[in-house]
Amino acid sequence: MPELSQDAERVRAPLPFGVAEVTGPSMVPTLRHGDRLLVHYGARVKRGDVVVLRHPFQQDLLVVKRAAERRDGGWWVLGDNAYAGGDSTDYGVVPDELVLGRVRFRYRPRSTTRRSLPSLLVWLLTSARPVFSDRSASRRLRAR
Repeated sequence: MPELSQDAERVRAPLPFGVAEVTGPSMVPTLRHGDRLLVHYGARVKRGDVVVLRHPFQQDLLVVKRAAERRDGGWWVLGDNAYAGGDSTDYGVVPDELVLGRVRFRYRPRSTTRRSLPSLLVWLLTSARPVFSDRSASRRLRAR
């Protein structure tokens, strides 16, 4: 189940940042299909971070998950949407070398179907946000 578009691969650049596009529902409500991500490649990962990694069984596929727990040999990663699957419950611990970077920022492109002034204002207020470790919306929703 793909999570990032195939053009999300990091291009060799002077800065360790890249842009990725989310496909699929496994990180809802934190990330939605079509969201763009600013990824800090090579960043130190800690528990709760949203990370980009290579799928352990299909390494040409990049996925985005939350680093839930450090275990022997790597990270246990989970999607924020428990019903979507495609995380460590399916493929186990992800080795450190497959974890590529940490998501720093999320941007939602503007919908072309909504053109009213109120929808433009809502988009301006909600389209761009940093992605925090344990302070995400999904964490608050699970606690209720």
